[in-house]
Amino acid sequence: MKRFLFCILLAVSLTAQAQDIEEGDTLREVTVQAAKVVSRVDGQTIYPTRQQLDHSPNGYSLLSKLPLPHLRVNPALHTITALSNLGSVQVRINDIVATTEDLLALDMKAVKQVDYIDNPGVRYGEGTAYVVNIVVGRPVSGYVVGTDLTNALTTASGSETVYGKFKKGKSEFGMTYSIDYRDFNGSEYDEQATYEMEAGTLQNVSRRQLQGREKSLGHNIHLSYCLSDSSYVFQSKLSARRDIRPHRSLSVFETYENRSSSHTSSPVLDLYWHRELNRRQSLTANAVATYIKTANRDELGEGGSYAYDVAGKTYSLWVESVYENRLKPFTLSLGMQYGQRYINNVYVGDVDASNSMRSSSLYFFGQLKGHLGRLGYMGGLGMSSRYYRQGTFHNRLLLFRPKLTLSYPLSANLKLKYDFGVSQHVSQIALVSQVAIKQNAMETLVGNPEIKPNRVTSHDFRLTYSTPRLTAELQGYWRLNDDCNMEKYTRVDGRFYKTQTNARNECSFFFVQNYDKWDIIPEKLSATVYGGLWRFFNFTDEYRHTYTAFNGGASIEAYLGKWTLTAYADNGWSFMEGEHRGHQAAAWYLTASYRLKNLTLSLYLQQPFSARPLSYRSEVVSRYLQKEVTQRSRDLGNMLTLNLSWTLSSGRKYRDIRRTMNHQDTETGILQNK
Repeated sequence: MKRFLFCILLAVSLTAQAQDIEEGDTLREVTVQAAKVVSRVDGQTIYPTRQQLDHSPNGYSLLSKLPLPHLRVNPALHTITALSNLGSVQVRINDIVATTEDLLALDMKAVKQVDYIDNPGVRYGEGTAYVVNIVVGRPVSGYVVGTDLTNALTTASGSETVYGKFKKGKSEFGMTYSIDYRDFNGSEYDEQATYEMEAGTLQNVSRRQLQGREKSLGHNIHLSYCLSDSSYVFQSKLSARRDIRPHRSLSVFETYENRSSSHTSSPVLDLYWHRELNRRQSLTANAVATYIKTANRDELGEGGSYAYDVAGKTYSLWVESVYENRLKPFTLSLGMQYGQRYINNVYVGDVDASNSMRSSSLYFFGQLKGHLGRLGYMGGLGMSSRYYRQGTFHNRLLLFRPKLTLSYPLSANLKLKYDFGVSQHVSQIALVSQVAIKQNAMETLVGNPEIKPNRVTSHDFRLTYSTPRLTAELQGYWRLNDDCNMEKYTRVDGRFYKTQTNARNECSFFFVQNYDKWDIIPEKLSATVYGGLWRFFNFTDEYRHTYTAFNGGASIEAYLGKWTLTAYADNGWSFMEGEHRGHQAAAWYLTASYRLKNLTLSLYLQQPFSARPLSYRSEVVSRYLQKEVTQRSRDLGNMLTLNLSWTLSSGRKYRDIRRTMNHQDTETGILQNK
């Protein structure tokens, strides 16, 4: 049935491209009847319609209605996923990295525009592939209070948020509290592994369970104070998060059971200052201090009792300053980022280790963005010095990140864009630890402190056609990773060790894909379709692996008075890196929303017509180990979720604001079981 739904959505969207297309304005500013879209060198600016804003109870709902290629926005689960292997997604509000609570408390009356940056410059650092920046007006008076309640009707899962902001004179006080919970009972796990022993014999192992359980509970509170005038902004935010995962179990054939639990507490202090020096120049400074305290316990039953506890503490400080000068015909940006992190993780039990790591980084960047006639350009250079020390091992690395983006309109509706960049990929802190933990009776995960960053070179070509009712984009992308950090399995005395290595490795991939969005009936009915072909290459001295995958999806949305109806489907995303093939689960859902003044009721049906949808699937294709893992969740099948959003405001007036902010540390450096 899900294939039938996907085909219907695909057919509707493809039919759109066969229609006659109305001629629009020049490409650099396309007036769309459903939304005004302004093309930028690094992406596009979208001006949502009043209808889209009125029918969006929160930020996730709004983003799900906008043309954001390569992103999957799930307004029910409050997630934004990049359907690629290009990097992470940053969601910001007024250029401040936004939390889930910030998006749920977003005041739609204040939203001015959404900047979708799909070619982030050196300003955003490494590892960021997409930036979604929601620009809102700064309040000058009044108050707003509200709540966003999301609860599944078919299982125990939900998120409750209450918030309030009060403006008095130049000061604004804000508070947000949220609680989220989950108790999924009924996950199905299947693992089929074949191990090649030293004698050349093959040993087959089957690990299956039909009744896994996972519970979690999270509390999050934010207290904020903002002092602002027409030329400056000072904002402070104190937040604290408490995550409890008291129970996660996996029983295999009723012969043994794996259990895990964790408790994490993390207060964060964030200070931000922005000053408009004059009409062209501005200065921004931001400092974030984070403390993370973690307690984990893992118990593995396969191959005998194996249990260990981890007590971890992380201290980090991150500072950024940015100077911007909006000259003619370009904008100059100069900045500096400094980070310091100390991690101390103590493992006791069957894993007996004390892992202390210190790291620091200093990053300078400069960037020019502007136009030379019809040619748009953005060029920048980042340079960073990284220091890392763990026990007797230490190193210092000097890394460079040049980046160039060119954009040229071939005609009134057709634009060509090329992006080139070189960056360095730095492994997660947990992967460079000196700790080894047992995964099961046959496998052990081992950190490698000698991993070095690898160079990443990318080329991105895009051809975009835009009219008032159609946006079509054809993209070709190629990425080369020299001496890539890839997983590697080794075999010693009947045990199999998984680690990371980057000695003479090459990992590269390319893809060609198309994205189309058509407003069938302006402000009433729209359809979207995307799809592409991906090819992966992973070469080392020990293996040569290639893989081809198709990734695509489609959606259709209708506005019927106070009702909004949406259908969405995609086939997930598949990729290969090193000796691992991963398959992100497909998603399909139906939504219906009804708005009544300040109250919005929404009903989400996820994974309909499927009792046991796939959560994920992965494969290991090592020389010594062949393994396929699948996991399904009965609670996610036919999952029905109700959302209630209510706001009350009085006297709220807004003015425009320019601001840049925010960073938060979440990396604990703990090497964990699966």
